[in-house]
Amino acid sequence: MSFLPPPSPSGFPGFPGLPGQPGQPGQPGQPGLTAPSSPPPELIPQQSAVSPLAVDPGAIAGCLFRNTYVWLVNRNQFWFYPVFVGRTSVAGFQWNGRFWVYTGLSLQSIQSFTCF
Repeated sequence: MSFLPPPSPSGFPGFPGLPGQPGQPGQPGQPGLTAPSSPPPELIPQQSAVSPLAVDPGAIAGCLFRNTYVWLVNRNQFWFYPVFVGRTSVAGFQWNGRFWVYTGLSLQSIQSFTCF
């Protein structure tokens, strides 16, 4: 039994024709995704001193459709707005400092996160 819908042309399950531009909806007749209509908070939260060895899909699922600050294992950090959580990945909109850009992340690449 599969928990995920089949991959779409965009490469992310359940999101056919995902936008190449921020905030562009999906194809007609299918659910569209739009980026948040406003920027994330200006506040950069403090990273917790204790972080798990691996990010669990169930934990980050609690941040769906919420502003989430993410710290990656490669030391990158940014605001993220998750819209999909799979067994090994999360997809959503990343704030690049000017606008939201759709992206996907491996859960293994996430060191820690906090959502608001």
